[in-house]
Amino acid sequence: MAKAKDKNLIPEGNGQLKPIRTTTEEFEEAIKGLAPTRAKYILRLYVTGSSERSLRAVYNLKKICEEYLLDDYDLEVIDINKNPTVAREEQIIAVPTLVKQLPQPLRKFVGDLSNTQKILVGLDIYERQDPAEELGGLPS
Repeated sequence: MAKAKDKNLIPEGNGQLKPIRTTTEEFEEAIKGLAPTRAKYILRLYVTGSSERSLRAVYNLKKICEEYLLDDYDLEVIDINKNPTVAREEQIIAVPTLVKQLPQPLRKFVGDLSNTQKILVGLDIYERQDPAEELGGLPS
């Protein structure tokens, strides 16, 4: 069996030496696997070609995703002019429409997605505020 000449090494069962790990290192490694991770968002945006509203919806959604979701999302932009059967299957009746498939519950947003606060609440990124807070509070 190998002897530990270095104080930072301890013998393993197979005769090899392995480095001593501090309790802090072991703890940090253990919690890496336990750290809560945000669910990955699966988003589909249904648009009609390159209309002004569709382009604005794409721009607004990409801005929201890059700022608030970082790399935790998959975004698919679907042009219903090119793929009308998908729109029928998903029961899309107005465009642009954003469908949040995951995380559950499924939600749909219609319009150009310019109301960022409303979209963030709908995506469960921000909690809905009390209407009095939104107005700056009610007078006493």
